Amino acid sequence: MRKEDRLRQLIAQESARIMYEEGVKEYRDAKRKAARQFGSEKALSLGSHLPSNAEIHYELQRLIGIYEEDILPERLLHLRLTALHYMDMLAAFRPHLVGSVLSGAVTEQSDIDLHLFAESSEEVEEFLHGEGIPFEQEVVTIRHGGEFFEYPHIYLEDEGVTIECTVYPPEDIHRIPKSSITGRPMERATAKKLRKIIAGMAQTPG
Repeated sequence: MRKEDRLRQLIAQESARIMYEEGVKEYRDAKRKAARQFGSEKALSLGSHLPSNAEIHYELQRLIGIYEEDILPERLLHLRLTALHYMDMLAAFRPHLVGSVLSGAVTEQSDIDLHLFAESSEEVEEFLHGEGIPFEQEVVTIRHGGEFFEYPHIYLEDEGVTIECTVYPPEDIHRIPKSSITGRPMERATAKKLRKIIAGMAQTPG
């Protein structure tokens, strides 16, 4: 292996370790933290030493497979059942599951990521108030190309598991965001699809 490729692999492995052990959720944040151990981020970037999110994701899956092979199926089933419960509860907002709980690369720190579609975040908040469900809310600014977009995020908690709900306008339901890992359209699942996935898990020999 060339020295350049080896450095890229080392940064990918350290990024995965940071995500796995420290609970850092964003690939970008883990990559930046890992890169500081090997030099300046700018220099590493110019030398094409920074790994892609896909390379880090591969290393993260490898770590989970090594250390959590026995507990992973039980943990994943629990998270998916929890996700389904909240998707059924929030059915009026046409929820879609995305992220690690759908892909299967979950750790002890993993949360549940849902995309909701409503005219406003207040509509979701009023529903939660009516159900007596506590939540926290913040607005996250995301850059797409040269434009900045603000998306409300609503956070629920269930026995230590965070359910992060991003609220999109109703018309965005057909605009599938690109995956930060593959660069292709993000994988999403409706409650109906998630039920099929869970049923398939039950039929898979343990």
